[in-house]
Amino acid sequence: MFRNRISEMNTGSMADIAFLLLIFFLVATTMDFDQGVLRKLSPESGDSIQRKKRNTLNVLINRENQLMVRNEEINLKDLLEITKEFIENSNDDENQSSSNSLSLVTLTLIM
Repeated sequence: MFRNRISEMNTGSMADIAFLLLIFFLVATTMDFDQGVLRKLSPESGDSIQRKKRNTLNVLINRENQLMVRNEEINLKDLLEITKEFIENSNDDENQSSSNSLSLVTLTLIM
């Protein structure tokens, strides 16, 4: 009569072999490092976009978080509307921007 023997496999040495193989491949493999994207940039020119004072909206902020635009104190809620109005300039107002693409809004923190 045959007895069913459960054959067991010693897996302790398999972990050692797997670890050694991992170390071998880490040491033997070369890594390619990219040096960055090579692009030819245009030469720097001293010319910058000239912005008219009319196209600039200056927003001043002080320590108490009070806002001032065009020498008038405004609320934060009104800033979005004033900025939209400045950029759109649907009335051709001289105090508003003359061009949507050249409009600039600057924020200055006053200490």
